[in-house]
Amino acid sequence: MTNEQQSGQGTMEMILAGAVKLPGVQVDRSEFLAQQFAKYDTYGNMSTIQERGPLEAGISLSVIDKLAKTLIEKRTILSTAASTAAGLPGGLAMAATIPADTLQFFGVAMRLSQELAYLYGGADLWQGNTPDSEQVSRELTLYLGVMFGVAGSAPMLRILNAPNSRQLLNEQTRQDLAQTMYYPLLKKISSYIGIKITKKTFAQGASKFIPVLGGLLSGGMTYFSMKPMGHRLREALYDACDHYSEAQLAQDRDKVQRAVADSEINVIEGEFFDLGFDSKPEPATTAAARPEKFSAADELLKFKQLLDMGAITQEEFDRKKSELLNS
Repeated sequence: MTNEQQSGQGTMEMILAGAVKLPGVQVDRSEFLAQQFAKYDTYGNMSTIQERGPLEAGISLSVIDKLAKTLIEKRTILSTAASTAAGLPGGLAMAATIPADTLQFFGVAMRLSQELAYLYGGADLWQGNTPDSEQVSRELTLYLGVMFGVAGSAPMLRILNAPNSRQLLNEQTRQDLAQTMYYPLLKKISSYIGIKITKKTFAQGASKFIPVLGGLLSGGMTYFSMKPMGHRLREALYDACDHYSEAQLAQDRDKVQRAVADSEINVIEGEFFDLGFDSKPEPATTAAARPEKFSAADELLKFKQLLDMGAITQEEFDRKKSELLNS
């Protein structure tokens, strides 16, 4: 993995840890499902919806998909309003608003990803007083990979989330899949999104020098990205629930395997969007030929801003500082 990719992976981990701490990012699955399906509780089946998921409770896939589309519109509007507000101060406030806006954007994306997953039968990420933080990070990373269109993410999501997945895959095959494809893919997703986070931050920074226009640009870019991101995840979850077959499983495994084996970190052709991110994947270059884009000082400044915001702890900052200075 190149220095840029390692830096991207570290950035993604820090952003993920910071965004999860934002109010409202963690979704109470039972409460959320109760709100979404209140009018469908005519036969007293809410407990079944909450325990086994809407599909197993007899809610049709078309109803679930309609609710998912409505939810995407709602979250997009909320994210746009917050992003616009974050862009308004401008000028000297720029250093504080850039990471805040980025965290807000990812916080909304992570909340939306949980809600969509729960609609289509996903398990509770936060069950218990001490949830497995690594498992939570893995699930959210995969969701974000699908939303960003990272190659291999949607096929992996379908494999893991298909209601009949356990019938199609025995336990040993699932373990092998995790070691050879799932974990390597998560590293690629983290690296890709982390790199793009940094580029998005600097791209948005220029707009924030002009207060009102900066706010409108920030909100507009959020609107035109959150919506397609949400629908990309919705479609993958829908496909997993729509009579997922053994033949589809074989095709998806092949797609994931190719994505993991590819030396580049690619997005699905024709599905990337412009939010200050690259409009296409960068051409592959050797580590020696690739110019170094991130210095230790740049990285430390970025994490110091997160620390000042309270998005990360002093301990997390010190650990990252030690890694950067000793690399």
